[in-house]
Amino acid sequence: MKLHPLSIPVRAITGIDLGSLVIIAGAGFFGGQGTAGVAGGIVSAVAILVFVFVARMIWGALYYRRFEYTLTDDTLDIDSGVISRRERNIPIRRIQNVDIVQDPAARLAGLAAVSFETAGGGGDDAEGEIRYVTNEEAERLQNEIQRLKRARTDDSGADDAEEADAETVDSEGDTATADEELFALSTRNLLLASALSLDLRPLLPMVFVVFEGAQYLPSEVADLVIGNPGIGAIIAAVGSFLAGAAVTFARYYDFRLWRSGDELRYERGLVSRYTGSIPFEKIQNLVVGENVLMRRFGYATLDVETAGYGASSSRGSESVVPIAERGAVFDFARSIEGFEFDDPDFARPPKRARRRYAGRYAIAIAAVTGVLFAANRFFAFEFLQWWFAPLVLVVAIPFAAHYKWQNRGIHAGEEFVLTHNGFWNRTVEVVPYYRVQTVIEDRSIFQRRWRLATVVIDTAGSRSLSHRGARAVDFDRHEADGLRETVRQRLHRSIIERRSRRVAGRTQ
Repeated sequence: MKLHPLSIPVRAITGIDLGSLVIIAGAGFFGGQGTAGVAGGIVSAVAILVFVFVARMIWGALYYRRFEYTLTDDTLDIDSGVISRRERNIPIRRIQNVDIVQDPAARLAGLAAVSFETAGGGGDDAEGEIRYVTNEEAERLQNEIQRLKRARTDDSGADDAEEADAETVDSEGDTATADEELFALSTRNLLLASALSLDLRPLLPMVFVVFEGAQYLPSEVADLVIGNPGIGAIIAAVGSFLAGAAVTFARYYDFRLWRSGDELRYERGLVSRYTGSIPFEKIQNLVVGENVLMRRFGYATLDVETAGYGASSSRGSESVVPIAERGAVFDFARSIEGFEFDDPDFARPPKRARRRYAGRYAIAIAAVTGVLFAANRFFAFEFLQWWFAPLVLVVAIPFAAHYKWQNRGIHAGEEFVLTHNGFWNRTVEVVPYYRVQTVIEDRSIFQRRWRLATVVIDTAGSRSLSHRGARAVDFDRHEADGLRETVRQRLHRSIIERRSRRVAGRTQ
């Protein structure tokens, strides 16, 4: 089968990102302006953009002619390449996720991109991708692959590709055949998620924009902002909040989660539209998240971690509940197959860990102050005259150290291990023992001084690969030894029990 003909202009448009567009237009403008003034610069910039677009259209036409895909009962075959040919045969049984993405240009044309993730196919690129087909064709591929996977599982009793890791497949639950909506984000909760997102990433760029951009405003406004750092800081904080809220609103607009057969499906997005699938048997662990604002108002989020992604991929973690009341989030988490955990009773690290945290915060404040002091000596930015401002945070060190200690813990139950970490963004990780890959006890040079250790509970999820997964941080060294041994023993017991149940189920 072929791509849709409109994929040629859509690929030409989406292939040029905003950064490249600015560089190309800027180079053309300033190059033409030097010889023919502003008008010449504009003409030069437009000419270069048109040339790039036409070149991409020609390349897209060649790509369209050379791209074919075929879905059989056993494989998805993709042949592509303009200069170098690439032929891919992706076994249906290896396909884990089928995601549908509609960027703005594709949505206007009524098209969608379909990506296929396979076991071990980590990284930022999908194992296979079809860009672009109609929305109907994208949904047909997604549904047909799910049907073929279910038929193979029903015929063989278990996917041959998963036999080597049989303990990761739950064959005891009933498989639903009809779509069942599980969660939909209301307009009220979408606005709540946006207001409570607390994304601090835009803060530093916003500070620079406010204090440096103010000099280009009328003199009265510039004097008000630059001469009153408090007002500038408030403007930067408000701007950062609005930017983070806008991103969250666009990301989770019209969010919907439903069950289709043996997998979860979701769709979301305002500017770009995403439709993805999460197979139940690939869910490694759950992550309940709460920032300080969410905790204040009793809300939380729920993410799932799936297997088969590299550490550089963000696709291994997906939000299944962008925001809801905390109790409802935990109830929903327990309703997911294989995650019927009890209320945890977290054990905390020893109190001496608080002194370690206080020392780390003091060093961090001293380092930031030193950097700002040095920058003030070499650069003429107005806001750098307040280089000593971070020293105000010294009075908060004891409180910060206490709350960091208070929000760390672990609960090693009979079927699940739960970890509790973070103050600004607190997470509770829920890991079934049969999903544990390795248990690692880690002691840094600074932890050894305090006789502390960290127990890392490693799964096949992306958070574990990026060193952000379930871990019991800064526990007493001897207690960490006991935790590691407990998790290891219950891991082996869980695997044996699941294999026994599987064998008993097949003999009935």
